[in-house]
Amino acid sequence: MVLEVVGYISMDAPINIADYLNENLIVFLNASNRDEAIYQLIKALKRGGKLLNERLFYNAILDREKLVSTGIGMGVAIPHAKLKNFDEFFIAIGIQKDMGLDWKSLDNAPVHLVFMIGGPDNRQTQYLKILSRLTLLIKDRNLRQSLLKMKDGREVLEVLVKKDQSCLNS
Repeated sequence: MVLEVVGYISMDAPINIADYLNENLIVFLNASNRDEAIYQLIKALKRGGKLLNERLFYNAILDREKLVSTGIGMGVAIPHAKLKNFDEFFIAIGIQKDMGLDWKSLDNAPVHLVFMIGGPDNRQTQYLKILSRLTLLIKDRNLRQSLLKMKDGREVLEVLVKKDQSCLNS
């Protein structure tokens, strides 16, 4: 068996979603539209030291949205961009509790949960594993509903890590 290794991460090893999260990147949104939600998440990424050039990342996210909406259904969107100046992947989470956002989702449902992924453009395999892992987690309706009831980033992070660990062990 050949192991593909990117950086220090073996692509045969399972992805641990907690490696890409921190509570400072969990934002309780108060947005009136998709672009404002994206902007609020990008501001959190900038404050969290994940972005050198927020305008470049913002434009990359919007360019990706022009191709096809990242609203995957179930009230969830996964906007993402990969750029050459990134060293590592990261995830920011936006929770829009009240009015959902029109994201032109596949099922036309308003979006309440936004999982923004950023990272290097030369590690497609790692990116796909992160996306797959995240998608597996958010398929759980109970998880999505409980995230909408939470009041702080630490609580969101704890629940996601616990759910991720239970998925890894099953």
